[in-house]
Amino acid sequence: MPLLRFMAIAVCLTFPAMSPAAAAPSADLWERWTANVPDSTASIDHAPWDRFLGRFVRTAPDGVNRLVYGEVGDEGRQELKAYIAGLAAETIGGYSRREQFPYWVNLYNALTVDVVLDYYPVATILDIDISSGWFSNGPWGKKLVEVEGEALSLDDIEHRILRPIWKDPRIHFAVNCASIGCPNLMRAAFTADKVEAMLEAATRDYLNHPRGAKIFDGRLYLSDIFSWYGDDFGNEAGIVDFIRRHAAPALSAAIGDIDEFSDGGYDWALNDCATTKDQSSCNASALR
Repeated sequence: MPLLRFMAIAVCLTFPAMSPAAAAPSADLWERWTANVPDSTASIDHAPWDRFLGRFVRTAPDGVNRLVYGEVGDEGRQELKAYIAGLAAETIGGYSRREQFPYWVNLYNALTVDVVLDYYPVATILDIDISSGWFSNGPWGKKLVEVEGEALSLDDIEHRILRPIWKDPRIHFAVNCASIGCPNLMRAAFTADKVEAMLEAATRDYLNHPRGAKIFDGRLYLSDIFSWYGDDFGNEAGIVDFIRRHAAPALSAAIGDIDEFSDGGYDWALNDCATTKDQSSCNASALR
């Protein structure tokens, strides 16, 4: 076996969960996406995405939202692709910032589901190795859509548009990476009139679930999101304060005067209903 190939295999075996977040991209503003019309009252229709989520996303008994990828079918996939194509056809610079935010969040999440469906079945999104680079894992660096004549990747949307323009750390709980360890894929589309309420709900939901924050043997353990993107939340004490502000009473009391945390890990298994222990939660109708 050639030495270079042997070394590549050795690296992959040593780091099986290598991901773009292992060396998280910084927020690097793409200036052309700052264009907006503050007084615009135009809105974008996210009803198709809302219907898709309502049909195919289920909340399992463990509190993790899972998607029934195996039940989407050709009709569902065509509807999803039509929704993405409709978003791509928009001149997003002609909308207000208020309308642009849900546009980018919904586009990111819809593209993530779409790319998983294109390669399904997979055990993890990390197996969709379509990004450029020898050791790349996952689809985040691949150009997946064209908006206003610009080819965009998931990394572009999250790290060059959402994070640097809005500078709101709750973005990390709105975008979904199709994994169990990720904040839930919401069961409704983001819309301009519900953004604030949905951001708060998504943040509280994740931080009050053990995969987001937990106390064990007197120590606070947080999702690796807070290590990957710590600068978006502040210093270590600032991160703990952020958790405390969004914690339910039981978690808040358990945190007490703790002002530091340890990495709690991240589960990259696909957020697939087919893998949940309680299949009844995935077979039942998706009621909201």
